[in-house]
Amino acid sequence: IVTSFKSQADIFRAPLSVVPSKVMFAANLQEVLRRAPWAMYFKNTIIIVSALLVIQLIVSTLAAYAFAFFDFKGKNLFFLLVLTRLMISPDSVVLPNYLTIMRLGLMDTLVAVGLPFVGSAMAIFLIRQAFLQIPIELKESAVVDGCGDLRFLQKIGLPLIKPALLTFSIISVVYQWNAFFWPMLVTESTSIRTLPVGLAQFGLRAESGSEWGLTMTATLLVIAPILIAFAIFQKQFINSFLRSGLK
Repeated sequence: IVTSFKSQADIFRAPLSVVPSKVMFAANLQEVLRRAPWAMYFKNTIIIVSALLVIQLIVSTLAAYAFAFFDFKGKNLFFLLVLTRLMISPDSVVLPNYLTIMRLGLMDTLVAVGLPFVGSAMAIFLIRQAFLQIPIELKESAVVDGCGDLRFLQKIGLPLIKPALLTFSIISVVYQWNAFFWPMLVTESTSIRTLPVGLAQFGLRAESGSEWGLTMTATLLVIAPILIAFAIFQKQFINSFLRSGLK
C-alpha cells in the first residue's frame, strides 16, 4: 500500500522513507488503468467466481442432502470417494484436467477456467456435516405433515445450515479470486484472462517490470475488493467459522 503511493524516485531513495515526498497514487492508478484492460479482467473474474459459486452450492447441497438423509446402496462407498478427493492435491490432477478440457474443445474459454471446480468435495463434506446436526425428528415430523424433500430443503434445511453455506462461500470466492495457475494454463486471449493472470502479465511487461509503484498499485487494485468485503463483513466472516448447525 505504501509503495503504491510513491513515485519511482521515492521507492529507490536512500535512506528509505515510509512517507512519500509526494503522493502519487492517483497518477499511478491512472497509468495502471491505461496500460491494461482491468475492467475486462474484473468482469471475467466476477463472472467465474459468482457463477461457479452458485453451481457449487446447488450441486454440493443436493449431494450433501442425499448423503445425510437418504439410504441407498453404496452410500458409504460413495462418501468415502468424496473424502478421498479431499486427500488429493489439486496440482496432481492438472494434467488430466487439461487434457479433458482440450478434448472437449473448451480451451481459452471461461467455461474451461471454472469447469474442474464444479464438484467440490469440501463443500459436500462441510454441508453434509451441517445437515447431520439437524435432529432427525424434525425431518420425520416434516414428512408426516406432507413435506417433501425439496420443500424441506428449501424451507427448513437451508435456513438451518446458513453458517456452513457462508463458510464455504467465503472459501470458494477467495480461492477462485486468487486462482492463477489453472486460469493461466487454459487461457491465451486477453479477453478471457482473470485478474491474477492479468496482474502477472502486467508485472512481466518490460515497461513495468521495474516500476514497483505501478506494480504495487495494480496489486492493490486486484486485492481491494476482497479487503473491502472483509472490512464490511468481518463479523459475519468470523462467525461463519465459529457457528454451525442449529442455534
